[in-house]
Amino acid sequence: MKLYWQTFVQVLLNMLERPVWLALILSLCVMSMVYTNRTVWNLPVGVIDQDHTTASRQLIRQLNATAKIAIETYDSLEQAQRDLGWRKLFAVIIMPVDLEKKILHGENIVVPMYGDATNRLVNGQIQQDVMAAYQQLLTEYNNGLLLRSGFSERQARVILTPIRGQTLEVFNPGISFAAIIFPGLLVMLLQHSLLIACIRVNMAMKSMYGGKALLAARLGGLTALLPIWLFLSIVLFVLWPWGLGYRQTANIPEILLLTFPFLLAVLGLGKLMTECLRSIEMIYLKLVFITTPIFYLSGTIWPLQAMPGWVRVISYCIPSTWATKAIAGVNQMGLSLNEVWDVVVILLVMGMIYTLLGACVGFVRKFLTGKR
Repeated sequence: MKLYWQTFVQVLLNMLERPVWLALILSLCVMSMVYTNRTVWNLPVGVIDQDHTTASRQLIRQLNATAKIAIETYDSLEQAQRDLGWRKLFAVIIMPVDLEKKILHGENIVVPMYGDATNRLVNGQIQQDVMAAYQQLLTEYNNGLLLRSGFSERQARVILTPIRGQTLEVFNPGISFAAIIFPGLLVMLLQHSLLIACIRVNMAMKSMYGGKALLAARLGGLTALLPIWLFLSIVLFVLWPWGLGYRQTANIPEILLLTFPFLLAVLGLGKLMTECLRSIEMIYLKLVFITTPIFYLSGTIWPLQAMPGWVRVISYCIPSTWATKAIAGVNQMGLSLNEVWDVVVILLVMGMIYTLLGACVGFVRKFLTGKR
């Protein structure tokens, strides 16, 4: 027990004397600045009016009145396509000939739109606003036709909108794409930084004791990382989202309760990686190449249900996949701790399995080295 506390205090003081881990907060500040506006606004969209009627001008005004679209008018399609290619525009919309005439005759209308397919988020936002503006225009024209045909205001409203829906925002109300990506990004930052620190401590223990560090010394060195990364979890999952104005439904004890098993699982994964690679240069090289794939496999960018079965198995073996599910569920979606206890158990079991696998790999290496 004495050796454990000596190692714990020594490693903790070393980490506090040289707080390289504070670079994580600096990295967080730089990366999250792009999400300060929370969603996209005033996207430049080119419009070519080939109809020049009241309907086409009204549709253009309605598009320009939306928060996400900033209309720029063009006389020729070639110039608009050229600006679209140079990324000066995100989309080009054409008001077709006889737009108003077809609306009054009840004919089908096609409003051509050229979009920048390299940015799916922006395309989706523009498409939603175009559909909403067109639907609003169509409703106004149909309402006028019904009133002129002798229908009352109430009868026309019932005919045009027989079912009035109500949307209740469950996940991050009022905040769009940024708050969906943000929890996964924070979990990945915490996992990647702890993996580096854990591997450094493991390698230091090996060199300090000639490759035969006692179990108490190893535990002391690794558990010394937990207070620092629990503090970082409060900064990442509580203080920083609060500063950016994101919705939060979990308190600090709940965040710590969810983060603790996640940190243990990452420490177990770090033990396995250390025993498999055994070289600090190789470990850093591997971490550089696996960080981005792990982020994509976590289910933040692409839903787990849409992945092939064998890819999903790999995803389920990564601690950040389960941590993102639990922390985002409790802190953003309002789930209770009782609804994510299974994730907590999975993380704890995952930490034990990775630790045992790392110990087995280390034992086999020593056995094979001894035989030589």
